[in-house]
Amino acid sequence: MTNPISAIAAIGQLGEAAPAAAASSAAVPSTSGADFAKVLGNGIDAVQSSQSNADQLAVQAATGQLTDPATYTIAATQAQLMTQLMTTIESKSVDAFNQIMGMQA
Repeated sequence: MTNPISAIAAIGQLGEAAPAAAASSAAVPSTSGADFAKVLGNGIDAVQSSQSNADQLAVQAATGQLTDPATYTIAATQAQLMTQLMTTIESKSVDAFNQIMGMQA
């Protein structure tokens, strides 16, 4: 008997893309960094939740309470991938910030 693999939870929701014609004709609204900060905050919360879930499943596997060890393997891999993605996003954000600051000098 096999259990289907559950989908990996999204780190954050992205807004819908506007059609190219509408985007070019409409004025670009000025936005603050609050939206970006909110998305990053949601992403960090999702990574933390994933890590917590993997930790709980690891304890259950170690104590013999977990009936399906594949559940832990999937959760640990998901947490690892989400952590790697978040680290990459953080690194790219810092690089972009430094590049922007270098343009101002």
